[in-house]
Amino acid sequence: MSESWIVGINPVEGALANDPDRVREVLIEQNSKNARVNEIAAQARKLGLPVKPVGKEQLEKLGGEARHQGVIARYETPPLRGENDLPALLDAAGSDALVLVLDGVTDPHNLGACLRSAAAANVTAVVVPKDRAVGITPTVRRASAGGADLVPVIAATNLARAMRLLKDAGVWITGLDGDTDQSIYDIDLKGPVALVMGSEGDGMRRLTRDTCDFVAKIPMPGGMESLNVSVATGIVLFEALRQRGGKR
Repeated sequence: MSESWIVGINPVEGALANDPDRVREVLIEQNSKNARVNEIAAQARKLGLPVKPVGKEQLEKLGGEARHQGVIARYETPPLRGENDLPALLDAAGSDALVLVLDGVTDPHNLGACLRSAAAANVTAVVVPKDRAVGITPTVRRASAGGADLVPVIAATNLARAMRLLKDAGVWITGLDGDTDQSIYDIDLKGPVALVMGSEGDGMRRLTRDTCDFVAKIPMPGGMESLNVSVATGIVLFEALRQRGGKR
């Protein structure tokens, strides 16, 4: 198992709440006056985890580009799941299956925000390409506000093959693309559904688009050509929830 650093108040709180068995130690800034940092330290000690006060410079070195806010945690990173894990997740979800497919999201803040929306929408799984996307980095974890610990992430060696597996399991796939007349609000998103979002710059790849059952867009009467992928993801996931009565 590999280890990484979870950086910042919300990510560390999320790890302690949702996956404490993988947290190995918590480092806090010496003489911190931040009440939330002190609450994290108290919770970690309650869980029997070592808590070490360290200097700000050490936190900055270990945290890298992510803002540490006075706390980081050493975390045993679980292996990402693969396509073979999809059938069991789909079986457990049944007719309520809601899958998010991200075709090459490379910005860690965008991926983190997508995972945050996915966790809020209680999606069955998030499917990403194994080699053509950002991994679950400390920045992703921070941007996800704990969502990275709540939603199963499938790293697909072949995204089109994973999508065909979804189709074979009875999941209807809708891709989001501005180059169509079909509105997402006119697509039936009840039942087993997967929603596919393209990359920040190029959108869905051609093979990904061709594998979808439907292609739709988010109407934008204001004249903008596109939305940030994480914003679009939140819109379509919660449109699916709206159609399902607001819950899964």
